[in-house]
Amino acid sequence: MSPCCAQPVFLRSCDDMGWGDLGANWAETKDTVNLDKMAAEGMRFVDFHTAASTCSPSRASLLTGRLGLRHGVTHNFAVTSVGGLPLNETTLAEVLKQAGYVTAMIGKWHLGHHGSYHPNFRGFDYYFGIPYSHDMGCTDTPGYNLPPCPACPPGDRSSRNLERACYTDVALPLYENLNIVEQPVNLSGLARKYAEKATQFIQHASASGRPFLLYVGLAHMHVPLSRTQLSADPRSQRPYGAGLREMDSLVGQIKDKVDRIAKENTFLWFTGDNGPWAQKCELAGSVGPFTGSWQSHQGGSPAKQTTWEGGHRVPALAYWPGRIPVNVTSTALLSVLDIFPTVVALAGASLPQGRHFDGLDASEVLFGGLQTGHRVLFHPNSGAAGEYGELQTVRLEHYKAFYITGGAKACDGSTGPEQHHEPPLIFNLENDIAEGVPLERGSAEYQRVLPKVREVLADVLRDIADDNISRADYTQDPSVIPCCNPYQVACRCHATEQTDFSTSRNIWK
Repeated sequence: MSPCCAQPVFLRSCDDMGWGDLGANWAETKDTVNLDKMAAEGMRFVDFHTAASTCSPSRASLLTGRLGLRHGVTHNFAVTSVGGLPLNETTLAEVLKQAGYVTAMIGKWHLGHHGSYHPNFRGFDYYFGIPYSHDMGCTDTPGYNLPPCPACPPGDRSSRNLERACYTDVALPLYENLNIVEQPVNLSGLARKYAEKATQFIQHASASGRPFLLYVGLAHMHVPLSRTQLSADPRSQRPYGAGLREMDSLVGQIKDKVDRIAKENTFLWFTGDNGPWAQKCELAGSVGPFTGSWQSHQGGSPAKQTTWEGGHRVPALAYWPGRIPVNVTSTALLSVLDIFPTVVALAGASLPQGRHFDGLDASEVLFGGLQTGHRVLFHPNSGAAGEYGELQTVRLEHYKAFYITGGAKACDGSTGPEQHHEPPLIFNLENDIAEGVPLERGSAEYQRVLPKVREVLADVLRDIADDNISRADYTQDPSVIPCCNPYQVACRCHATEQTDFSTSRNIWK
């Protein structure tokens, strides 16, 4: 029997976390005890993928169920971006709000902060977080980064552009709804604030009797990593391990709250938004066995921004006591794209009309024991070689075909040469998960798979051409930079008192 409609739903997205960082997947050090416990009490997905391998496009696909060539978000938005996720795209929050849900978003947004692109105008009743990545502004508590970035200049000193990759002209803002409540953000206390706001929202939403959607976009494991306490375990005495434990603790606090007050009717879905940022070296996560060794031998990264497994295969867990079976590992081929149609179905709502979707309803995988998901996934370029958003890699069953490779920077500073492959490189992931040795082009196996790859790619491109697609506005204007006090260096302002949920906007009725 499928679960009842209109259940509360809770989603979490982790930034730049590698498939191999999750203890239940691969990691030798146990820095994710809460996530590992969730895996043991729920379902772990081992072939789960993002729809893009960088921030904004991946998050746009999570909230729309559509590829970047449809929703228009093909690369990241900037601090100065005028636009965001196109306004004619319907978000998951908007669908569930129409179905009677109370909705909140906590954490990293990165889908536009100016005007109508703000989360409060995209279906979220409540928002608390940073509008983009937390390395896109200076702070007084700079964490670990490579190269290191300086703290914000004090109020009596002008900015110092010491490092091209660092933001020193404007401090990182923390929003509550439409108001900046802290600029610069204290990164050392950010995880605690996120946990507090998330648990308060769950408490009040449950007390209201309304179903809720809580989307938590974690800053972890993106740099800068906060300067949290290091472990006594010598294997975990590195900033990345400390960051994992802080993230895991935050997840544990939120899950504990759900278990205390809404365990039977709350569906938790945890996943990443892309793979590790390899050029950050020891501050990046682990891809596990998905090393993209063909690319590594050419030079450059096979992780974030790329279409190698290390860029888009991410940790994913589902938890719903009494509904999702316990301690199950699913090998179904699934994607972030599937969250939208699955949650809409569970809520008893309807998909928006007049557009095509790339995700599938994964209910039978979650509740029915089905071990098959997609037959085909398409992986777009997300900042490596090629054009933004171009579908340059095709996953067909256990085969994977690359039309373009290279273009992402590795820890050693190398960037793999841009190479176009026609006919494509094809790997058999069933016996080559490291993507090390492509099939011989003259082999019978290659010749059998190639026409199928060409056919499914041509089909999806025709479908996109016939679809109602959007175009994101990537115009930039310095006047839209979030700034609570333009008269202070780096837009400094004193922290304002944050709203208590009990006296917050009237969202509970």
